[in-house]
Amino acid sequence: MSNEIIVALVSMAGTVLGSFGGIITSSKLTTYRLEKLEQKVDRHNSFAERMPVIEEKIKVLNHRVEDIEREFYDENK
Repeated sequence: MSNEIIVALVSMAGTVLGSFGGIITSSKLTTYRLEKLEQKVDRHNSFAERMPVIEEKIKVLNHRVEDIEREFYDENK
């Protein structure tokens, strides 16, 4: 084989290995970022599930405060 063919084959092998290495690295990075995004979504969903409970508790507390204020004003008339 001539030197040109050997150089071409070595160059091709390097190009193929470099391309596959880049694809694998990119795939790992994409998988990592998706996992982090899923964790953020899970935290957000947990918060979204708790919000209606908190809102209901705030409503109850507001009613209790209104009742206490009404009693206070009625006593001080």
